[in-house]
Amino acid sequence: MFTKILIANRGEISVRVARSCRALGIESVAVYSAADAGSLHVRVADTGVDLGDGPASENYLNISKIIAAAVETGAQAIHPGYGFLSENPEFAEAVAAAGLTFIGPSAHAITTMGGKVAARDVAIRVQVPLAPGSNGAIASAAAVEAFGAEHGYPVLVKASAGGGGRGMRRINSEAEAKDAFDAAVREATAAFGNGEVYLERYLTHARHVEVQIFADTHGNVVYVGDRDCSVQRRHQKLIEESPAPGLSDELRQAMGESAVRLAREVGYVGAGTVEFMVEDQKFYFLEMNTRIQVEHPVTEMVHGVDLIAEQIKVAAGEKLSILDNLKPKGAAIEARINAEDVAEGLFLPAPGPVDVLTAPEGEGLRFDAGYESGDTVLPLYDSLIGKLIAYGPDRETAIKRLLDGLDRLQIEGVPTTAPAAKIIASHPDFQELRFSTLWLEESVDFSEPEPVDRANVEVGGRFYIVPTFSDYGTSGGYGTGGYGAPAAAADAPADPAAAVGRTRQARARREAVSDGTVKAPMQGTIVKVNVEPGQRVAKGDVLFVLEAMKMENPIAAPVAGTVGDITAGVGESLAAGTLLTKITEEAAA
Repeated sequence: MFTKILIANRGEISVRVARSCRALGIESVAVYSAADAGSLHVRVADTGVDLGDGPASENYLNISKIIAAAVETGAQAIHPGYGFLSENPEFAEAVAAAGLTFIGPSAHAITTMGGKVAARDVAIRVQVPLAPGSNGAIASAAAVEAFGAEHGYPVLVKASAGGGGRGMRRINSEAEAKDAFDAAVREATAAFGNGEVYLERYLTHARHVEVQIFADTHGNVVYVGDRDCSVQRRHQKLIEESPAPGLSDELRQAMGESAVRLAREVGYVGAGTVEFMVEDQKFYFLEMNTRIQVEHPVTEMVHGVDLIAEQIKVAAGEKLSILDNLKPKGAAIEARINAEDVAEGLFLPAPGPVDVLTAPEGEGLRFDAGYESGDTVLPLYDSLIGKLIAYGPDRETAIKRLLDGLDRLQIEGVPTTAPAAKIIASHPDFQELRFSTLWLEESVDFSEPEPVDRANVEVGGRFYIVPTFSDYGTSGGYGTGGYGAPAAAADAPADPAAAVGRTRQARARREAVSDGTVKAPMQGTIVKVNVEPGQRVAKGDVLFVLEAMKMENPIAAPVAGTVGDITAGVGESLAAGTLLTKITEEAAA
């Protein structure tokens, strides 16, 4: 067994790995950027190594620096977590070349199954069902148009090297093909250093179900249950649960056996996840993630295992120790708590200081966090604060415990997705299994409450967006019971949907008074400018695309009219509230 492991990551997953290391009696080494020097993942590790300043490419994605840190601290193995270098075959090869152990699959398995195009070829070889897709990568929007003409819309353009919704775009018609293709390539290149994309037919009534697989070096390959991850926005998951509800035993077994065949075909070792789309009791291979998943805790809860510890043991050459825990017991549901503004369903990244973070305690509740009170969610990385997981003997109990936990989860200083999680978990459609991957964006209203407004404030030459509140709720930041502090005012609606919901009339009143000013809604980098001075635009036209916290965010025209001076260009990093342009409204006829 290893005595020291370096964790090549940050945030929640780095904290999670460090704690499993401690339980196994293994020392942990954290790496960090200069901006992350005071972060929780550094504080919980036994040792920390500063990788320097600059963007992630100069620290968390710098292979030579990370391996040097491992060698200098005497670590024998490197755990990549999820994201960053976790699915980078060059990293796995470099770790092995340095005489260290990569806690994950081989570079060959990562290359084959981590590349979505190559993974589809493997699925064909081992007879796993596939949804219609392109024959390999595509090189232009013309290929999108040809595929759509043959198979119909909507279609998905997806990053071959990607995951987490990055480099993925849903295309509803031929008119959207060029912009969507360009955006997917641009985002994939920025996130993964690889702009290769491919196409899949989009299933409009499907659920997203994934199978956890595990393999060791002794020939054991098993599937450890399944998870439903259908509740998504912008292709990023909000709620996950295990086991996936409402599936027949035959379907579960067929998916699990298909996942095992895929793993065996590429000589897989370690933890991995095979993702499927399920529609009308049929399943189709989607992709494989050659790493631990964000949502692994729900599998841990229903199987009574520590998947991180199992990764470490398998990497050390031990046999799987979970062979007696393959049948799930009870149900578990996880809500991702991100620093995002849910207002009007936009889920805008909202970095900033976490003034207060108090996790709920109680039977069946667990909170995996990357932050504590006083920490800051930086705009440089993803927005995940933590994950609230609820377990129960059945799904109904797990849902009730999750809702109770969300009520008692207190986070102040930044807006979070906790109000959205409450709406979802209490929604009749969710509770009665009437949902698909499109359900959240098409059927659930996340309009912001009427008392919330935003003021743009300039301090020292920088612009900030400050939320303001009426006496509808208490002041002092965003809590989890709606927008406002955790305790709502006595006359506030008790129903979470009502607490977060705004009437269409109220929204229309706010929009009616827009003066045409267009500002950056958050700190980020401009990656596209769609307009030029003097151009006439319609209300809702996308003027700019701003990349923030690894996601592209469109900035639309608030009114119809003529575009004024453009004050920001592609590649420019901006503070929240920075003026981009002003639209002069067209005079009424």
